[in-house]
This record gives sequence, structure tokens and C-alpha cells, in this order.
Amino acid sequence: MHSANHWGGALEIVGESQVDSTDDHRSQNADWDKASRKSYTLDETHKEVEFGNGCTGISCHRNADYYFQKFARGIIIGHCPLMIFTLALHKALLFFDAQKSGRLPKNNYSINWRGNSGLQDGNTTERGLVGGYYDAEYEGKYKAIDEYEHVRDLIKWGTDYLLLTFNSSAASVPYIYSQVGGSMNGSTVPDDHTCWTRPEDMDYPRPVQTSYAGPELAGEMAAALAAASIVFRDNNVYSEKLAKGAATVFEFGRDQSKRRTYSSQNPYIEHYYNSSGYYDEYMWGAAWLYYATGNRSYVSLATNQGLPSNAHAFSMNRDLNVLSWDNKLPAAMMLLTRLRIFLNPGYPYEAMLSSYHNKTGLTMCSYLQRYNVYNWTQGGLIQLNHGRGQPLQYVANAAFLASLFADYLNATGVPGWNCGPDFILTEDLRSFASSQINYILGANPMNMSYVVGYGNNYPKRVHHRGASIPNDNKKYSCRGGWKWYQSRNSNPNTIIGAMVGGPNKFDEYEDIRSDYSHGEPTVAGNAGLVAALVSLTTSGGQGIEKNIIFSAVPPLYPPSPPPPSPWKP
Repeated sequence: MHSANHWGGALEIVGESQVDSTDDHRSQNADWDKASRKSYTLDETHKEVEFGNGCTGISCHRNADYYFQKFARGIIIGHCPLMIFTLALHKALLFFDAQKSGRLPKNNYSINWRGNSGLQDGNTTERGLVGGYYDAEYEGKYKAIDEYEHVRDLIKWGTDYLLLTFNSSAASVPYIYSQVGGSMNGSTVPDDHTCWTRPEDMDYPRPVQTSYAGPELAGEMAAALAAASIVFRDNNVYSEKLAKGAATVFEFGRDQSKRRTYSSQNPYIEHYYNSSGYYDEYMWGAAWLYYATGNRSYVSLATNQGLPSNAHAFSMNRDLNVLSWDNKLPAAMMLLTRLRIFLNPGYPYEAMLSSYHNKTGLTMCSYLQRYNVYNWTQGGLIQLNHGRGQPLQYVANAAFLASLFADYLNATGVPGWNCGPDFILTEDLRSFASSQINYILGANPMNMSYVVGYGNNYPKRVHHRGASIPNDNKKYSCRGGWKWYQSRNSNPNTIIGAMVGGPNKFDEYEDIRSDYSHGEPTVAGNAGLVAALVSLTTSGGQGIEKNIIFSAVPPLYPPSPPPPSPWKP
């Protein structure tokens, strides 16, 4: 049996006892990327019966929350690359529309092979859990390419759902609904693991998981809601609702009695979405809450030396330089580096912010091929997950962070930074980011775009339930749908904009539906892709919006006293 989410969304398997629920330290297990590990193999009768949660559950939103805040035969590589990034961005955003669960908008951006689904999800809870996604700082650029309202719609679809998962109007909450659907390992009954059906045709029970503890889950939710509150600052009521919800759920995660991983001892979650720690999510959530509210208690927490110490933020472990759904350290330190670069708050934050800034610079150095920190494929793809499955989601995240850091430096007139004795220009970071995204879009030995619908040569047998089963007004049963999984034909529905897992470490890609480690698209992956694309395009100008993110942050220093009254004799 293989682990996978057939509707998109990275699904991780970890070995037994890999994470001690009482240990706050991040796992140093060398087998860091669990996404491609197999649990066991079924007999030929069942073939690959896999998990298909569909990510209406909160465990899946940990894969997706970044999107709130990160080509060449048939593709013109090198002639006009920035235009290519813009065109790819339009498509990459459509993937999120294809991933929506619940009652869809009338036009849902013309994804006509999708329909309403999961309408009974959470019907045993007080508010219901219908909606969400199955399982993505550049406002002016989105406006310039006429995608701003689309992006806001996508964000709101997610945040509306998150607000259903706990009592966001309360001052405190005792639990969070953490997952809808799923399966226990080894299940043989109809469920998200054993069925291959369109989401519109699900008719089996989808149990709701309730988490009475979950600091990493709460920290990630708080970050998503807080970041979104800045996006919706022009809607005071909704923005304040998001910020309040973020503060409430963050307090849940900070409760001393609830400091154990949300996946611990839950057979519906632990085998698939095991968590390696939560101090990085504390840093991540606190940073976004500070930007959203201006409350200095959050920046005090984010710069408290206990967080990076327990998260091993300054260790030499290269895996901790890689942004993923389970590791927010590089993104959190980047976000806090922004505070130092632009606002320079000084004491008492300077010492820790300086350390975050230094570590962020070292992370950028590690991405450059000249320093040989990571292996690279012959075709030019950085190997951030040790050559295992689903490589592109990590690559896209790294490309985004590199491009973002370059924008931070450029916005303050700084031409580069130091990697040991070497002074590195920001252009080198952009070159790294562009090269990796160009590889994804087709500049690779396979001459294949790994973004569906972009160019002429792209995966046609994507590992995705809804895309692989015809929308022909016929309902295919739990078992009956497996014939489409096993078919060698191209998918009848093109899931435009989906970035698949990507090639192996030899730059090879086999377009077969059963290979989820390379052929599955994920919400987490497309989030990084969208972020990288928008950061690299020059549509709407270069650089970032410098001040919007700080709109709720009060002055850091007391105002100057009024001038004295005019002297009179």
C-alpha cells in the first residue's frame, strides 16, 4: 500500500516511534522526506489502494496554509522568461479552483468538470465542515495581471473554512476539528483510502477527527488567518474576525496542557501526517500575529530564545533550511528578517533578529550550487529532499524564498550579502530562482513542463481522482472507480495549473497514474509555485510592497515631544 492523497496534497508516512510526543525537539532522522516511503504492498487483487483524504480536513491545511501569506519544446524558454512566469501563474492559480470542496460558486473559473461535493462533511458538528480544499507580498503584481480578486477569492475560500473548525468568536476554545474523512492504516472498508471515486460521488462515512491538543496545527492556522487579515484590511469586519480567530486559536496552541503534537496517537492522522515538532509554528504564527495586530507580545515571543533553541533553528542540519508543510523555520526567520531590514526595531529584539537575519543569509548561501550543500541533478535541479519523491514542492519553496530575499535587499538598496569571504549579488539569487522555475516549466532533459496545461508536453496521467474519472453523469462506485486508476489512457479532465511531484534524481519522469510520488499534484506544491512565479514576474513592476504588511504595527518608538513654546522675554 502506498500513501497518497488522490485529490492533491502531500501525504507523509513516517516510521513507527519516529517522533516522541513528549519531545519538543525536531526529529533528526536522516530519512527526512517521508513523502515517498511505502508502508507495504498489497496483493495484485487490490493493486495500489491509497489514502484519499481529499483535504477537507485540517491536517491537510498544514500543507496548504502557505498560500495565504509563497518551460523547452512547446515553450519559449530564454526568449521572454518573465512573460512565461506570468502565463504560468495564471494557470497555476486555477489548480486551487479545481481543489475546492463544498458547494461551488456558479462559475468556479470554468472548471466545468467539478461540482458540489462533501456536502455532508461535519454534519455531526455544531457548525458543519462543508468547504475548504481537497488535500498557495505582491499585491501590485496580482493587480497588474488581473488576478488580485481571484487570489482573494481563493484565500477567502480557505479562511472561511478554517473559521468553521473552531469557535472563532470565543475567547478560548477546548478543541479544533482537525480532519474530515481519512482512513486507518490497513482499512478494507469503503473510505478515503480504499475508494477511487470523484469527490462528487462520495457516499461512504467521513468521520471527523477532533484535536484537544495541537500546537503546530494551531500555530499554522493562526499564521494563515493572521496573514489573510492583512489581505482583507479593506474589509474591517472580516479582517478583524480573522485576526481575532488567529489570536484565539494561537492561545489554544500555547496552552501548556495542550503541548503535544496533534497527530500523536491518532490512527487516522499519525500514520500519514505525523508532525515532527511545533516550535517553528510558534515562531511562524507569532510573527504573522504581530504583523496583523501590532501586539508586541507576539514579537517578544517570536524573538524569545527558547523558540529557536527548541526548534534547532541555528543548527547545521541542512534539512532545516528547507521550507515544507512540516518545517516553517526558513520562512519564519525570513519573515522576521523583514522586520529587521525595514523597521529596525532595535532593543530588545535586535540580538535575535540579527541571528535570524544571519541564518537566513546562510540558508540562501546553501541554495547556491557553488557551495555544494545539496546534491543537484545533471539537468540542474537542486535536490532538497535527498532525491526522494515529490521534489518540486521543496524546489518551488526555495525559489520563492530566494527571490523574496533578493527583493528585501533590493528594496533597501543593498546589492547583496556575504557567504563567508564571498560577496554574493542579489542577481545570483534571482538566477537560482529563475533556473529552478524554468526547469519546472520545461527547461529540463525531458523537455517536459511539470505544470499541467502549460506548453505542449506535460503529464497527461496525473495522479488525481477527479481528473482521472470522466464527468459523464455516471456514478462510479468505490471499487468501480479503480478501472480509471488502472487505465493507461490520458486523464479525461485536464487539471490545468497543477504542478506534479516531479522527476526522479536522474531527471527522469514516467507519466503513469500509479506513481503518486512523482505524478501527484499537491496544494502545498502549487502554493510554492504561485509564490515563486509572482515574485519573479515583472508584471506590475519589480519588488515587493514595502509597507502594507506593517499597516497594523504601531510606531516602535515614542513620538518626539512637541517643540517648546516660542521664547519670550
